Amino acid sequence: MKQYTSHLYRQFTTPSFRFELRETIAWLRDQFVRLHLWNWEITRFPHASNKSYDIIYIGRKARRGLAKSILGINYDDNASYPEGSLSNRKVLVSEMPVPGALQVPWYLITIIPLGHPLEELTARYDKKLRQLLRNARERYHTQQALDDEDIDRANRELLMPYATARRGDGAVQLQPDEVRRIAQETGRLDLLYREGELVGCHLGYPIFRSGKRYWVGLRVGFTDVVFSDSKRLHEANSINNYLALEWAVKNGFDYYDNGTCLARPDDGLLQWKRRRGGAVDKTGNHIYFYVRLPKDGVAQFLWDAPLFAVERHHLTLHLGVPDGANNDEVASRYRDMGFGGLFKVYLHCAKPVEGNLIGMLSELYKHEKSPPSLEVISST
Repeated sequence: MKQYTSHLYRQFTTPSFRFELRETIAWLRDQFVRLHLWNWEITRFPHASNKSYDIIYIGRKARRGLAKSILGINYDDNASYPEGSLSNRKVLVSEMPVPGALQVPWYLITIIPLGHPLEELTARYDKKLRQLLRNARERYHTQQALDDEDIDRANRELLMPYATARRGDGAVQLQPDEVRRIAQETGRLDLLYREGELVGCHLGYPIFRSGKRYWVGLRVGFTDVVFSDSKRLHEANSINNYLALEWAVKNGFDYYDNGTCLARPDDGLLQWKRRRGGAVDKTGNHIYFYVRLPKDGVAQFLWDAPLFAVERHHLTLHLGVPDGANNDEVASRYRDMGFGGLFKVYLHCAKPVEGNLIGMLSELYKHEKSPPSLEVISST
């Protein structure tokens, strides 16, 4: 009995178990908050591009802006609504499950499998990025921040201003004591210097998941001189990410978790991380929108706003090919949709597939060990 109890204790106190327990608690907390139906609303807004879809949103008012971001709707709620009957072009977006709807995640993380030399991990980078890293690497170095003064300065002058610059006044800021706790106890805060000048930082920490060690890049920050100059930011951000990856490889981690992104295939940050080898993963996401596609115009709708979705715990991607789009236009539209980590890619086509369209799209995933299957769905 004593031996059995000891075995249970070891099993329930492993880092992997503690991670799963935190995830379960976070999920339960969000489900509880979601049930506060008095915070819900029913509203409508037109589609982002040609406004020929009537989108009905049912959910918390606080999540309305997030739903619009997922669908690529970037104008205010006072925009004009479609005229006439659009009964077959209604899109329902709900926070509660809806029969026949896609289960669309709020955000995704990007995971880079390690266990290989750094040169192999960066071999898939495009030529310009590899050249930038080679030319700029020697001008940068990092130094771990451990004392309160350096940590607070990094939070005040790097992390917080950069978060505000990216997300506006609604940016979620880490509290100073939380930054100090991560930097001094559970993870590390590395200050980034360019030729002796402080230009940025990287805050990260380790987790254990399913017996594997992950290094999580939680936040990055840069000085206002850097983030106000797109060229300097591109270089510093690329180097910052590269040095964090380099550190994770040297310290024997199995994966590098490059942080969270909005689960929108066209999102700029997600694309930035994809180009650096990040495969999409839904771990940690507890918020879903249920999107029921319109009866008519599905192909056009998904052409304008491709969607990730979860199907039997697997991550899928839904793309549309509207009538009138030739293969060259499809290739141009979807050249940046070669995400790793997908189980299946659905191609909703308004007309029969012509030429080598499937083969062309399959090329996007040829580098994957387990490429996703492609399924064509006849649509209108």
